[in-house]
Amino acid sequence: MTATPDISIIILNYKTRGLLRQCLRGIATSNDAVSKQVIVVDNASGDGSIEMVEKDFPDVTLVASPVNNGFSSGMNLGLKRAHGRYVALLNTDIAIMDKPFDRLVQFLDQHPSVGLAGPKLINPDGSVQYSCCRFPEKLTPLYRRTPLGKIPFIRKKLQRFVMADFTHNENRTVDWLLGAFVVARAAAVEKVGLLDERFFLYFEDVDWSRRFWAAGWQVMYVADVDVVHYHKRQSAENPGLTGLFSFPTNIHIQSWFRYLAKYNGVPLPIHPQRTEP
Repeated sequence: MTATPDISIIILNYKTRGLLRQCLRGIATSNDAVSKQVIVVDNASGDGSIEMVEKDFPDVTLVASPVNNGFSSGMNLGLKRAHGRYVALLNTDIAIMDKPFDRLVQFLDQHPSVGLAGPKLINPDGSVQYSCCRFPEKLTPLYRRTPLGKIPFIRKKLQRFVMADFTHNENRTVDWLLGAFVVARAAAVEKVGLLDERFFLYFEDVDWSRRFWAAGWQVMYVADVDVVHYHKRQSAENPGLTGLFSFPTNIHIQSWFRYLAKYNGVPLPIHPQRTEP
């Protein structure tokens, strides 16, 4: 009988073969002591990613989706194959080094009330990314995608939304974590459920974090563990009003409306370090 791995690492790929190779190499050479199951879900990339994984990483569990049904659907394919005590969801643009999985597993082992955790994400230049946020207000996405965000009192709201008032140098509970790299307790996922596939892209991480809180599990930003994230905000590539007509922004807006509809009239979860947006 196969032993249960400490952590199942799920990487979702869509047309990023080079980044996927780099991410997998980082995992293979990170020298983590914990036992790992590595799963790659390819969302119909058609760029040779599948062949590369089969040839260069034969120990990786490969899930080849014939269609791209979005982030939530792809990650769920991996979650259904995972059998670790913990499950990590990774983007391909995460650079793995310095034993992050050892430290995250140790943290979660020591904090049984935490259901979802995320490391500090840093830019290649060493600056901190805003990867933990407060729950959005109804108009937060509009403010972020239009010149309205430059109005002083709205700019202040947006700074609070991304927790720019937080040093990012201490572990603390947060409203939600960016889905680029999160680690969930498998026992918590059984109660919370998989990602909501109504969200093709964007807001699935907000929704999942909110559901962890609602189910009684803490969501924790772990500043003690840091990884490099080559972050690219596709929905913000076209600034100003013209950006509202780009494909990523349209997907973002659709997810925003679905989020608003899902939580219309539902009170926000309460936790000790939560303050109003």
